Amino acid sequence: MTGGGLFITFEGIDGSGKSTQARLLAEHLRSQGRDIVLTREPGGAPGAEEIRKLLVEGEPARWSPECEILLFTAARRDHLERTILPALASGKVVISDRFADSTRVYQGVARAGLRGLVDKLHKLMIGREPDLTFIIDMDPEQALSRGLARQSGEDRFEDFGLPFQQALRQGFLDLAAEFPARCRVIDGNRPVDAIAADVLAAVQEGAA
Repeated sequence: MTGGGLFITFEGIDGSGKSTQARLLAEHLRSQGRDIVLTREPGGAPGAEEIRKLLVEGEPARWSPECEILLFTAARRDHLERTILPALASGKVVISDRFADSTRVYQGVARAGLRGLVDKLHKLMIGREPDLTFIIDMDPEQALSRGLARQSGEDRFEDFGLPFQQALRQGFLDLAAEFPARCRVIDGNRPVDAIAADVLAAVQEGAA
């Protein structure tokens, strides 16, 4: 892998293991001497972390889809300004657990048919896409069981139930087909090490 900033994101349904894979990739690249920023959404900057609490905690009906889009966009803008862009400008590799694709799928497709609004706000306020996106694809029923078992207190979206997770999965697969140049679908129904090996191979291929 050559020098220069690189923006990598991990996407997938709740409980798919994307957070684990983001962490494993960060650890591997650090061991190779790369300067890594491992971050997440919603969050990744002080203001964005405050907004995160509003989004992932509480009852499912706490916010309308429209309110969610505005909150996610505000958090993402803070994340972009304070964490992502400065790190990329200094040549670091930014690895983010979720980014704009989550809003495209959650609020744009599965939660409500608001993709047009999501895209307009993204163009106006974010205007940045990842260089490489991994979509960890996993059986929704198994992923939901795993997500709820964590009892993290951040399970507002898991509480929408299995049909919502099934719609999310299809939304992410459709997104991968829409953006084939940057999206890689990884089979998440396998041991963690096997998934990590495929992720690393794709990163190395893309950086060659």
